[in-house]
Amino acid sequence: MDWYRRETEAVLSELSTTDRGLTQSEARERLARFGPNKLAEVEKISLLKLLLNQFKSPLIYILLIAGVVTFALEEYKDTGVIAAVLFLNALIGFIQEFKAEKQVQALKKKMVVARARVLRGGKEMEVNGEEVVPGDIVLLASGGRVPADIRLFKTIEFKADESMLTGESIQAEKTSEPIPEENLTPGDQLNMAFMGTVVVNGRARGVVVATGDRTVLGHIARDVQEIRVTRSPLQEKIDRFAQAIGIIVLVAATLLFLVGILVGEKATDMFMTAVAATVATIPEGLPIVVTIALAIGVARMAQRNAVVRKLPAVETLGSTTVICSDKTGTLTKNEMTVKQIFDGQRTFELTGTGYDPEGEVLEEGRPVKAAADPQLTMLFRIGLLCNESHVLEEEGVYRVDGDPTEGALIVAAMKAGLSLEKEKDALPQLAIIPFESDRGYMATLHRHGERNLVFVKGAPEKLMELCIECRAGAWGGVHNVAEQFARDGLRVLGMAYKETPAEQTDITMADLQSELLFAGLQGMIDPPRPEAIEAVAGCKEAGLRVVMITGDHAVTALAIARKLGIASEEELVEDLAARPVDSLTDDEMLSLFEEVVGALAVRSGLVQRQPESATGRHVQAMSNLEFVEMVKGLLATFVKRAGPEGAV
Repeated sequence: MDWYRRETEAVLSELSTTDRGLTQSEARERLARFGPNKLAEVEKISLLKLLLNQFKSPLIYILLIAGVVTFALEEYKDTGVIAAVLFLNALIGFIQEFKAEKQVQALKKKMVVARARVLRGGKEMEVNGEEVVPGDIVLLASGGRVPADIRLFKTIEFKADESMLTGESIQAEKTSEPIPEENLTPGDQLNMAFMGTVVVNGRARGVVVATGDRTVLGHIARDVQEIRVTRSPLQEKIDRFAQAIGIIVLVAATLLFLVGILVGEKATDMFMTAVAATVATIPEGLPIVVTIALAIGVARMAQRNAVVRKLPAVETLGSTTVICSDKTGTLTKNEMTVKQIFDGQRTFELTGTGYDPEGEVLEEGRPVKAAADPQLTMLFRIGLLCNESHVLEEEGVYRVDGDPTEGALIVAAMKAGLSLEKEKDALPQLAIIPFESDRGYMATLHRHGERNLVFVKGAPEKLMELCIECRAGAWGGVHNVAEQFARDGLRVLGMAYKETPAEQTDITMADLQSELLFAGLQGMIDPPRPEAIEAVAGCKEAGLRVVMITGDHAVTALAIARKLGIASEEELVEDLAARPVDSLTDDEMLSLFEEVVGALAVRSGLVQRQPESATGRHVQAMSNLEFVEMVKGLLATFVKRAGPEGAV
């Protein structure tokens, strides 16, 4: 259910509870109705079943048959050799898979929420995690694990590590306000805390909306259990090999028997000869050789903290042809550093890397004092104060508490000579509009003498829609600089500001729709990890294709991919976000088409006018090739929507 969209009162009413929690009797009744708050246990494999699994192979079947036949023929030496091979093969496989099962069980225990703090009848108490039920009011604190899916209604500096669900290493900052958007993924439901995630900062209070298998983690667990287990490439090859051997041996033995009969040999003698030839043909040593090789591979993976449950699975790594990897924090250091600045007229460079504030502002290689240029100082000040993160120093090492991008803006301002404490004292924050991905920017309101200042930072294309003035004079210049920054592998943020009356103590979205002045751009980079560059090179030498998946701008992603060695200079990027046309409504399609037609008319020289919207300005700044490709895609979508008759 869309709990995140509802007001707290509606959630409590739906769950028939209050902010004082359930009574003990209500909790017992719901525990009986909904069951324990734990994930469904996968059927535990028994030791006998684990041992029998070692014999599930066509090649092993052939060896078993050969063992029975040699025993019947009183060839006890052959029987002993085959039995020894089967025993060693089963023993090695059993030991390795038993160890893996024990490690997996240990990992599962770490996921269990042992205790939880709840309100029962208005009294705070600690209960077993399995006894938490829908409607319980749960108290969360730093260092604890979330016991169930919870709709938060009170938060204090609350952050959670949701990497196990979202894959994002950045902590999720939570709120308690309802979110109106529909169909949000768990990672975007900022007023929800999910079972199994870890509280890393602050405190919160919320009501349990789902437990056990009904949680997000429970759905994932169920989906994983429903996945059909497929055989590894090695298992399939051995199966085909065993079948081929079986057919060849049977055909050859039959021919040998028939030829012997035709030349006058006794049927009993020829039968014994055919059986002996069959047994001799079977490669008894192959299973044990394969098992030992796989066991060595599993042991090496274990040394690198990778648990492999089934021996043949380790061979699957050798069959890998494509590796898909996230970018931020995996292929890169996740330590953003501002490298280039554009104040509307000039471009500057910043020296230094990481979060150490040692560095200079350079213009064409010469150091400049940012304090001597009010416009440049304003650009740094916006990045410093329109910010929700902090840069901390611990034993001479600087780190960011919050978003790495915001940390880079703070460090850039410090390099320019701005002091965070002095700036906060001179311009105290009065209000804030937090960043949201669908909006693309954030804003803060600051006291500034007889006038207040609104600072805004966000995606350049979003700010260009809001701003009335740019120091560069033409928006095309800003767009060109932003594109150049992106081609250099930089993540680009725009900065803007405006003055408001001193009596205004709050800001709304309406306050940002007019009179904003564009201050400039800051371009930052998340440097690639040296070990990632080596790993990519190693993969390419091994014939593997490496794919980088990221939400960054396509041009930025391509630049980073080239630095990592993933993409060559000739390669292009597949930008899924650059093709949103299919998801537009008909009215939005028509509006976009009008912009494109207008831009086409200007390009053709038929009319002369300045584009009025951000879309129009963006289209104007495109290269001819980009423009043609966009028009082709737009027309193709129109044809698809119109159908055969409409297309004509």
